[in-house]
Amino acid sequence: MSKTTDIVPGPGGVMTDEAGVVTGDLTLRTELSEAGEAVLSVQYKDAEEWYGVTGGRAKLTDPADLDAVHAIAVGLLHRPEG
Repeated sequence: MSKTTDIVPGPGGVMTDEAGVVTGDLTLRTELSEAGEAVLSVQYKDAEEWYGVTGGRAKLTDPADLDAVHAIAVGLLHRPEG
């Protein structure tokens, strides 16, 4: 189970574990892991590689909460006007 949304982060970009800060047109994915965690990752729009968002993991008590976590992450990271 996963959700994806295209985002444009603010001037500071999004910090990732593998690539450091990424900026520009990105796609954000929130995925439910087998361990019941919401896991955030980003990719450059239309690219193949995904990068884990630093600090982007949270244990969910109910898998139905994935939609809410994704909506919050989009609200925090999507800042096209800075």
